[in-house]
Amino acid sequence: MELQTERLILRAWQEDDAESLYKYAKNPNIRSIAGWQPHTSVEYSRDIIKNVLSEDNTYAVTLKKTGEAIGSIGLMLSQSKIHSAEIAKDEGEIGYWIGEPFWGQGLIPEAVRELLRHGFEDLNLSTIWCGYYDGNEKSKRAQEKCGFIYHHTEYNKQVPLMNEIRTEHFTHILRENWKKSQKLQ
Repeated sequence: MELQTERLILRAWQEDDAESLYKYAKNPNIRSIAGWQPHTSVEYSRDIIKNVLSEDNTYAVTLKKTGEAIGSIGLMLSQSKIHSAEIAKDEGEIGYWIGEPFWGQGLIPEAVRELLRHGFEDLNLSTIWCGYYDGNEKSKRAQEKCGFIYHHTEYNKQVPLMNEIRTEHFTHILRENWKKSQKLQ
């Protein structure tokens, strides 16, 4: 499935995206906000595409103008865990990251809004969750721009890919609140 916005195409990751993925995911500044180690080679990025980013409802965030993959966004359903428990069957969780050269351009809010539309209209979800690690103000602002409301904070949360313990804040948006916000636009 492919989703489109004004400036973006959200599409399945392809193995030939490995060079672009590596270009942005090797940046150590992504490490602290995304919760995974920087990529170490194009081959490592190719393996991540095959084994992680190939999940259903996981998309390469690509620029319409160039087709370049500049980040990733996904809507996790059954595999998501909020409050240290699995989420309900009619709920999802959005996760995302974008290459540093594209920070502050409103691209992630644009992609998140389309994934919200997809989740609520196409998948009939009742609630969509999102989270950010303590100190990641950019992600917090992106979520607020998209209508997410703070729900709770989890302390001493394991981040296995980093071998760290962090504080994570969770936000959510209910389908009825999302529908109301669409009528106002």
